[in-house]
Amino acid sequence: MTNKTGQEVAIETPDAGRRNLLKLAGVSSATIAAASLVAAPAMAKAKSLNLTDEWDKTFEKSDAVDHKKVTFTNRYGITLAGDLYIPKERSGDKLPALAVAGPFGAVKEQAAGLYAQTMAERGFVTVAFDPSFVGESQGADLSVASPDINTEDFMAAVDFLGLHEAVDQERIGIIGICGFGGMALNAVAADKRVKAVATASMYDMSRVMAKGYYDAMTPEQRAEAMKSMSYQRWEDAKSGEAALAGGLPDTLEGIDDPVITMYYGYYKTDRGYHPRSVNSNAGWTVTNPLSFMNMPLLTYVDEISPRPMLLIAGSEAHSKYFSDDAYASAADPKELMIIDGADHCDLYDQVDIIPFDKLQSFFDKNLA
Repeated sequence: MTNKTGQEVAIETPDAGRRNLLKLAGVSSATIAAASLVAAPAMAKAKSLNLTDEWDKTFEKSDAVDHKKVTFTNRYGITLAGDLYIPKERSGDKLPALAVAGPFGAVKEQAAGLYAQTMAERGFVTVAFDPSFVGESQGADLSVASPDINTEDFMAAVDFLGLHEAVDQERIGIIGICGFGGMALNAVAADKRVKAVATASMYDMSRVMAKGYYDAMTPEQRAEAMKSMSYQRWEDAKSGEAALAGGLPDTLEGIDDPVITMYYGYYKTDRGYHPRSVNSNAGWTVTNPLSFMNMPLLTYVDEISPRPMLLIAGSEAHSKYFSDDAYASAADPKELMIIDGADHCDLYDQVDIIPFDKLQSFFDKNLA
C-alpha cells in the first residue's frame, strides 16, 4: 500500500439492443485571486484497503516484471488501489512511466493490467489502477462513476508515479482504454505534467450518455431520461440503496445485437470475467449517467497540444467514431491508427492485434 507521498507499503438508441447496452454504461481572474488567498488543505491520508494477495488477473503473470500492490489518494480523499509493474532488468537510471486505466466498468485485473504489464516488459514503470468506486478502490460498493473524479484519478496516478524512486517525473504518459480513453484525454488537457497520451477503443462517455449512440437521442428522449433519473434519486434516498441498471445478460439466448454479443464474449466468459468488474456483474446504478450528461469531457481536447496524442481504434468497432471525432477536434501533433478488421473488444486483450510495438515506439519517442 502507499500513501499520498508515494511511499509503498508491501440511450436511447435506434434499437432495443442498444438501449440495453446504454443501461450497462449506467446510461475569471478575480475568482482565481480570491481562491489563492484560501489556505490549501492538507493532503488526505490513504485509507486502508482490503487488497487481495493472490494473482487474480485475466492474463498470465510475466517473469520479466516485478509486481506489487500499491495505493494512492486523489485530491478528493479517495484511496485508489493499483498494480505497480517495474521491469526486472533495469539499470539504476530513472525510467519513463505510464498510468493505465479502463475500460469503463472494468478493473485493473482486466485490460488495463495487461497493457501495464506488457509496457513494463518493454521498459516502462507502469501502474494500472482501479478508478474511484471500482474494484479494490474506495467506494466500490457504490457502483457509480464521475467525469470529474475519474479524470482526477488519472492525475492522482501521475502524482504517485512522479514521486516513485524509479521514475523520471519529466517522462510520464497515460494510456486510457474504452471510456477511460475519454477520461485520459480530459486529464491530459488539464495536467501539463503528462508528456504524451494514447487511447485504445476510446469512448466519450459524456457524449454517449448525453446523446445516445451515434448522437441518435432526441431532445425529448434526453429530457425524459433525465426526468426519470431525477425522480429515481428520491426512490434511492427512500430505500437507502441505489437501484442498479443491470449489467450484461447472463446468456445470449434471444439476443442478436452484435455489440452486446461482443461485450458478453469478453466480460461474461473465462476470457475476461472478473468478480470485481462492474461490467462482469450487476452494472452501474440507474442514476449513474446524470453527472455525465451535462459535462462534455472533450471540450478542451485541443489543449493537449503541443504534446502528442495517439488514438487507436478497430476498423470494425462500433465506437470508432469517437476516435475519429476526437482526432478531428484535436490539434497537432496527433495520430489516428486504425487496426484493420478489429472490433472494440479486440483491443482489450488480443495481444496479436493490440499494436504494442506502436505504443512502445510512440512513448519511447515522446517520453525521451
